[in-house]
Amino acid sequence: MRIIFAGTPDFAAETLKALLSTEHEICAVYTQPDRPSGRGRKLMASPVKQLALEHKIPVEQPLNFKEDEAKQILADYQADLMIVVAYGLLLPQVVLDTPSLGCINVHASLLPRWRGAAPIQRAILAGDTETGVCIMQMEAGLDTGPVLLRASCPITPDDTAQTLHDRLAILGSDTLLASLANIVELQSKAQSQNDELTCYAAKLLKPEAEIDWHQSAHQIVRQIQAFNPWPVAQTVWQDQVFRIWSAALVNETSSTSAGEITTVNKDSIDVATGSGILRLKQIQLPGKRAMPVADFLNANTIKAGDHFG
Repeated sequence: MRIIFAGTPDFAAETLKALLSTEHEICAVYTQPDRPSGRGRKLMASPVKQLALEHKIPVEQPLNFKEDEAKQILADYQADLMIVVAYGLLLPQVVLDTPSLGCINVHASLLPRWRGAAPIQRAILAGDTETGVCIMQMEAGLDTGPVLLRASCPITPDDTAQTLHDRLAILGSDTLLASLANIVELQSKAQSQNDELTCYAAKLLKPEAEIDWHQSAHQIVRQIQAFNPWPVAQTVWQDQVFRIWSAALVNETSSTSAGEITTVNKDSIDVATGSGILRLKQIQLPGKRAMPVADFLNANTIKAGDHFG
């Protein structure tokens, strides 16, 4: 088939990499415009664009598909299929109808659960024990189309958004390649989603990373794992932003106030929450690298009775 690929971040690049090993022709790649990045705010090409350029594939970066020129360029590629993975644009119906077989999407959840921008993080934050990927025939609505193929995987107690992302990126690539082997048949048997089971995976916002110590230790661990590697859960210590990359539950209760440090050992800091004790394992101060608590304690004084937040 002649395939147009549309995607932007690393998750999408993993799928494009898998497609490049098949007999299909990637006739064009669509990705978000280059964005300022880093301290120098230099324009940075997306991971998908970088991979496409390495393989000398034409790259298109329209702001949207409102202009007739953008629609015509898409049509001129005469693609059989458009594969969309974390592209970052809602595609209008005219785009969905342009390839002869339409557009399919690789989505990192078991639809209709977690439609939207941040399905991996929301699944961890909600305490889900299972997730997966869906290959979906795209409609004009947000992740509302019928599902061609799905594959599930567990969410382990130690999973962060990064580890789950990496696992789902591979699972998504494998499931997509399996669907391409008999795409027309799968399209004819596509299963409509049950809209009554829908929940929405809203885009992550930085204020969500602020820890409320009155929550349970269990919920705060979910927050820390869901927001690793971005935006990273945080609290305040001595008027500094104190980022927490890793923590664990301690099977103890405490009568001390939420946010109070209960115990400091050579390699751990225990903090009281609204319910249970949280043990900090990896932290970060402003301008510093993330480090084990033991390294932090070698250079900083913190003691039982101090408070976070």
